[in-house]
Amino acid sequence: MEPVKVLILGGGFGGLYAALAFEKGLARDEDVEVTLVNRENFHLFTPMLHEVAASDLDVTHIVNPLRKLLRRVRFVEGTVESIDLVSRRVRVVHGDEDHPHDLEFDHLVLALGSVTNFYGLPGLEERALTMKSLADAIAVRNRMIRHLEQADFECCAPIRRNLLTFVVAGGGFAGVETAAAMHDFLHEALEFYPHLGPKDVRVVLAHAGDPILPELSPKLGRYAQKKLAGRGLDVRLMTKVTAVDGRSVELNGHERVEAATIVWTAGTAPHPLLATLPCALERGRVVVDETLAVPGWPGVWALGDCAVVPNKATGKPHPPTAQHAIREGRTLARNVRAAVRGGTPEPFRFRTLGQLAAIGRRTGVANVFGMNFSGFVAWWLWRSIYLAKLPRFERKCRVMLDWTLDLVFTKDIVQLSTGNGTRYRFPAERRPDTRERSRETVPGTVSSFMATGASGSGG
Repeated sequence: MEPVKVLILGGGFGGLYAALAFEKGLARDEDVEVTLVNRENFHLFTPMLHEVAASDLDVTHIVNPLRKLLRRVRFVEGTVESIDLVSRRVRVVHGDEDHPHDLEFDHLVLALGSVTNFYGLPGLEERALTMKSLADAIAVRNRMIRHLEQADFECCAPIRRNLLTFVVAGGGFAGVETAAAMHDFLHEALEFYPHLGPKDVRVVLAHAGDPILPELSPKLGRYAQKKLAGRGLDVRLMTKVTAVDGRSVELNGHERVEAATIVWTAGTAPHPLLATLPCALERGRVVVDETLAVPGWPGVWALGDCAVVPNKATGKPHPPTAQHAIREGRTLARNVRAAVRGGTPEPFRFRTLGQLAAIGRRTGVANVFGMNFSGFVAWWLWRSIYLAKLPRFERKCRVMLDWTLDLVFTKDIVQLSTGNGTRYRFPAERRPDTRERSRETVPGTVSSFMATGASGSGG
């Protein structure tokens, strides 16, 4: 008999924890085949993303290889191209040539997450950096280091100011943590750039509301705002980015900030593939019932950022946070098992435990079990709680080691190249003749080393 095929699309918090729950349940059974599809072969722990951008953590220490996490669940690295709920088939492409495969399913779990929303603002999508992926964090880090290098050698003051002005749009968790991390990194790095000083660096945080961190209480938001402003960040409230032209950022339609860099954290949108589905949608997200099932489509489930999960206790949908997605994944796995083996699905019930934000310099703000914390205690809670949630003991140890070394050593200011390497280009008149290549000594080879040692100083 054909096995029951369970297909999970997306390896974020919702998709991963559903797969981990299947690991302990249905995936153990020989008559069930569980497959996870994700664009990368790793799970990214996004709450620590800003620490990678600020060189507090090594790039690889907040990612976990999915193949090490999943032993019974099959993993496919690929991009979902289309979903056909009628024929119960998903088109996945993979490889450098986008080779297509059709994956059939009996149960489909939609965990595709969200994408950055640029709201059609002029020049924003083409020029802004974002903070949703590991590549984004590396790009932000490289941009800061590259501009420090350029500014230290730049003799024109207006160009230097433009290089060292950074605008972060969005006063939520991602924006505040990113702006604080960037500010700390830039000021600590100034020690190694003799022609630059603290007055040359400017970080602007633009937030459309008042105060920042609207997810927390106004008191904590004002505390965070005061701390950031006291350290020199330019916090702009009731301020929206309206256009970007590469050399400046337009605020509220009339003010211009001369800045070569903008980091956009002010908007997300559901995955665009969801708009092609025939099921009910609400603001681009899939509508599900309390059991995380999609009404009218048996065997189709959704969770996380791409689902509207009702909460009868509040009358509003559950927020699309990581702590909700983790519990949704576990509930969904139990409900799929009930559907396969015969049983009663359970409704998703969960209440937010708390929310935390790190605002740099060993300072944070937090609301845990209804109690507010700020300062060092909140920062310590942030590190302790997220370290506990980071998958795999190996990664926990590596992160703890990074944090310990950060107390002793300065931040690393090495740019991480993402290209194919640099190749030397000979001038046309000095390009070696390929006919004589066999008798040449190529730099970096054993023969060139021996030739240099024989004719040089030998030191």
